[in-house]
Amino acid sequence: MYRYSPADRQFVHARAAQFRDQLTRHLAGELPDEHFRPLRLQNGWYIQRHAPMLRVAVPYGELASRQLRRLALVARTHDKGYGHFTTRQNLQFNWIPLTQAADVMESLAAQDLHGIQTSGNCIRNITTDALAGIATDEVADPRPFAELLRQWSTLHPEFAFLPRKFKIAITGADDDRAAIGWHDVGLHLRRAADGTLGFRVLVGGGMGRTPLIGQELTPHLPWADLVLYLEAVLRVYNRFGRRDNAFKARIKILVKAEGPRFAEAVNAEYAHILALDPTAPQRRLTPEALHTLQAAFADPAGLPASAHVPVQPPQPADAPPAYTRWLARNVAPQRLAGLRAVTLSLKRPGQAPGDVTAEQMEAAATLADRYSQGELRVTHTQNLLLPWVPVQDLYALWQQARAAGFATPNIGLVSDIIACPGGDYCALANARSLPIAEELAQRFDEPEELELLGPLALHISGCMNSCGHHHSGHIGILGIDKDGSEWYQLSVGGSDGSQGSGPARPGQIVGPAFAADEVADAVEAVIALCRRERQPTEWIVDTARRLGQRPLRAATDAVRRSTRAAHTDSAPEAEALAA
Repeated sequence: MYRYSPADRQFVHARAAQFRDQLTRHLAGELPDEHFRPLRLQNGWYIQRHAPMLRVAVPYGELASRQLRRLALVARTHDKGYGHFTTRQNLQFNWIPLTQAADVMESLAAQDLHGIQTSGNCIRNITTDALAGIATDEVADPRPFAELLRQWSTLHPEFAFLPRKFKIAITGADDDRAAIGWHDVGLHLRRAADGTLGFRVLVGGGMGRTPLIGQELTPHLPWADLVLYLEAVLRVYNRFGRRDNAFKARIKILVKAEGPRFAEAVNAEYAHILALDPTAPQRRLTPEALHTLQAAFADPAGLPASAHVPVQPPQPADAPPAYTRWLARNVAPQRLAGLRAVTLSLKRPGQAPGDVTAEQMEAAATLADRYSQGELRVTHTQNLLLPWVPVQDLYALWQQARAAGFATPNIGLVSDIIACPGGDYCALANARSLPIAEELAQRFDEPEELELLGPLALHISGCMNSCGHHHSGHIGILGIDKDGSEWYQLSVGGSDGSQGSGPARPGQIVGPAFAADEVADAVEAVIALCRRERQPTEWIVDTARRLGQRPLRAATDAVRRSTRAAHTDSAPEAEALAA
């Protein structure tokens, strides 16, 4: 994995010192809140419903065990003992007092961590496939290009104040596990018919109030011109993107409104840069520079010789069925035949999706040191992944992961829920996400039942900002405000674009909104209907799309009628008890 250079470290420490000065002046009353606000946002500090929230950057999802231990220390020393991994492969703290913010930034900087550009109208954290560099279906490792974009975009003076936030995702695999179609810019590394490496570039994807899938601007951008082409895209967006209405300021709105003219403007700007910009040759990626970046992502030096030898996972005679289920669900092949990629599940009843305690962070760091060369990945499904696990160590790892609470065999199943913090923390949320996630996790907690259902993505957002990616869920739940009460819309049929669930697409809303106590029953009714009607080769989401809206609505309407009839029947009894 990438190691910070002396220049990287100097920059991060200087930024932390700069923030301390800004915070000191603010707390002394010398820097008014309206002036301090953009400065704290540029360093990842929000003011949420109950307390400040810090978003720590985890570039392209890679974490060293020492960094995870530092995050555990921050959680224990400055927060309430836990953090929250997000769908953007970052980590959030929700309870750090602002008076301690500078101490936290200096503590993070000591382990090459920061919050730079995790907020604000700038280029945010570059995300990628959690299997980047080890995937069996990968054309090329996207991490060197993600690191290039991190270096290029950090505090870029031309793109520090865009019309709105800007998100880039990149993958080098056949299977789109990075959901690139849902990003402002999606980059797919591919080889042309002549073998040359390049990028398919998608622009204008996004969730929120107007869910849109990115449109292809070019099928094959030469890899050397990646930065130049993105500059063209961002210059057109900076010039023509709306700044009068935050709800219409994302690039997806511009792309949709302008249609072919947007691509024409980008190509014209790209041609201008190539022909007339005297600094363009310095910004083109050379083979030598690419080789240097790739060398930073070489395989760990400590891999055993057995890493290259095909071997079957150990099957002890006394191994319980839970181990077999875990092998099937949480363990994936990787390009080195003697190694596996193992997902540590952060999803189980009693703990919010993506939440992780300080003790769990330290336990995960210990597992990474022992079994994965000290390296972890944060997945966009809010789990952790160990990329370098020797096959012969799988049983021992499972035993220790189970003891630490990481071995729930549910990756890709309905209880592997994606959820934002919702109204329990976020000031923007219309409704709570976590109680709904908890009720559903309890209902779908039987391993045998989960396996019978098969792959099924359940995503929950507390508001239209879609931090829980409800649009791309096979089943999506969106919290809305209705006359001051929490209600929830149900959508069915979405996809993030990964294989098995089809091209990226938003789910379709099923009927009117549900009250909080109806949501889990409605989800269960949809799943039960699809399970009854499912054909042998279908996923649940395939069945839902084939059935269409009418039977799905009928099933959920029956839940609504039953629940409300029960409330009506119990009303006289409730009144009698009250009397």
